Amino acid sequence: MFHTSTITAISTAPGIGGIAVIRVSGVDSLSISNSVFKSKKHDFLLLNQKANTVCYGSIINLHGEIIDEVLVTVFRSPHSFTGEDVVEIACHGSVYIQQQVLQVLLKNGCVLAKPGEFTQRAFLNGKMDLSQAEAVADLIASGSAASHRMALNQMRGGFSNELISLRTQLLNFVSLVELELDFNEEDVEFADRSQLKMLAGSIELIIRKLSDSFSVGNVLKNGIPVALVGETNVGKSTLLNLLLNEEKAIVSDIHGTTRDVIEDVINVEGVSFRFIDTAGIRDTSDVIENLGIERSYQKIDQASIVLWLVDCTQLSEHIEWLADRILKRSSGKKVILVFNKVDCVSEDEQQVLRQLFEQFDGERIFISARERINTDALQKALITAAQLPELNSDDVVVSNVRHFEALEQAHAAICRTIDGLDAGISGDFLSQDIRSCMHFIGEITGEISNDEVLGNIFGKFCIGK
Repeated sequence: MFHTSTITAISTAPGIGGIAVIRVSGVDSLSISNSVFKSKKHDFLLLNQKANTVCYGSIINLHGEIIDEVLVTVFRSPHSFTGEDVVEIACHGSVYIQQQVLQVLLKNGCVLAKPGEFTQRAFLNGKMDLSQAEAVADLIASGSAASHRMALNQMRGGFSNELISLRTQLLNFVSLVELELDFNEEDVEFADRSQLKMLAGSIELIIRKLSDSFSVGNVLKNGIPVALVGETNVGKSTLLNLLLNEEKAIVSDIHGTTRDVIEDVINVEGVSFRFIDTAGIRDTSDVIENLGIERSYQKIDQASIVLWLVDCTQLSEHIEWLADRILKRSSGKKVILVFNKVDCVSEDEQQVLRQLFEQFDGERIFISARERINTDALQKALITAAQLPELNSDDVVVSNVRHFEALEQAHAAICRTIDGLDAGISGDFLSQDIRSCMHFIGEITGEISNDEVLGNIFGKFCIGK
């Protein structure tokens, strides 16, 4: 696809750094960059440089004054990220220098790139499909080893290859069925219905496997939600601050200090956990505190893992009432019972606590959040509770909501196809269901797309990518 404009943007993170990179892409990227670049070599022209070469020199303004000494890398079409001629200018990371280089490029004919426009041009120029383009944003945002590995596999085409294979099989499938429609008067059957049913069944299994992987992919991408629950003043906020290694939540001896939900993400052994510190659950007449307690119940519903904190030093007389409410709301979830302030009780007192909670069949751990005792065991328990499957670099895992919804639609269509084969429906209706399945798979890779969808996807990218 031909673009008349040449775009530019700062591709490195905003702010001061050692080095900043300004990217230029488009038909005039070399000529515009050549007009603002001055080499120390006599009669040097950036226009004449070979692809994938790095040149040292200076960027000059409209008055011929040097803005900065830079390294300029030249990429030529079609062997570049966008598929167009691309120039990347590496300058010193001063905000002033970055803006001056950007301004001189704009004054010489560039236009400022929109969010995600470089990646959008890569997609439109056939350098990657839509699912790979979305993986670029996921790779930038990855905050753990698992999410990084998942995004990298998708960007390299692991997911795309699976979808291309499915769509090719469906195309062969529908071609045979539609060929029969051209010879319907001769009553010719080109497609063996038993073989078609076997093929449709194998495709259904693959789509269902991809769709089911979303439950894992979503938590790897966004973090496993963990709710910290318990009565007031049992150390939930202290534990959150310890895990995050910062004073995120207010810690006080006053009951009911936490009245709203506090969330943050930490990385444990390459897996992201999204911790949610909730208001202490107790019977209170305070209207504001009751609102916070109701939110605590809601967060238990949303969590995959519940950390139920109990104060070793002061077991509440309402513990049965509390246990009933927490365990009912946590039904079907992993619950870890955490006895806090273990540094303040004896071994005998710990044994008494174990006996009091012997009916609880989940994991039980004794810690001290304040003294950092046994918190490593708690982190190991979290990894065990997460129950994440072992993933290698070749595993295809779906983490994008848009992809999941399209796969669900494709799965419904292939199921209708199988039901139609069982019922012996005519080829034209069969063809319609097969093409519907192909349509939704094509939406994922971008073979079927519209401007509104593309604008929504690439509008979420950062500027310069």
